[in-house]
Amino acid sequence: MRRVVSWEGGQVSAVVEGSGPTGILVAHGAGTDQHHPMMTSIRSGLAAGGHTVMTFNYPYTERGSKRPDRQDRLVECHRAAADSLAADVEGLFLAGRSMGGRMGTYLAADGYPTLGLILYAYPLHPAGKPEKLRVDQFADVHVPMLFCQGTRDALSRMELFEAHIAPLRRVTVELLEGAGHGSRGGGWTLETIVERYVTSTLAWITRLRSGRSS
Repeated sequence: MRRVVSWEGGQVSAVVEGSGPTGILVAHGAGTDQHHPMMTSIRSGLAAGGHTVMTFNYPYTERGSKRPDRQDRLVECHRAAADSLAADVEGLFLAGRSMGGRMGTYLAADGYPTLGLILYAYPLHPAGKPEKLRVDQFADVHVPMLFCQGTRDALSRMELFEAHIAPLRRVTVELLEGAGHGSRGGGWTLETIVERYVTSTLAWITRLRSGRSS
């Protein structure tokens, strides 16, 4: 089902799939949009698992640009999308791939009421700039987090990931051995990566509900 997400600063399109009391908002990465095959496959897979799942475009992708908006505008849009889905469900997870997941962490750090964060290919640092770590916000994140991370991700050197992410409180890590930041390579395809994302996410949510997650 298509919908429009509006807020004071703009308007973007969104797609809702599935039904269930738990919502999962899935945000796209910097180089894609909500209609990318990875995004639609994640949305359908999570919806088939019994959840209400929504994807959305950021303003720059909505207008056909490849250059991301300023961080504050991205977060404003992300918040509006989360509010839109939250109105339909009893509880909400913030999920996203790469940049989209990172924007969700800023919302959670700001106290947005979410059940947890689901981060696919989290961009721990910009490409070629491992000294510019994107970790400060995690000091203010107090909800469970699931990281699905490739061991050869150029935006997340594994020694830095193990030093700065793995030790965080209430973190579960699913490593995709040999996977990079993209949807293919290292023996992985878009289909196998999505399958791993979806199965790991559904299993993690089930463990959370039973009180067995880290």
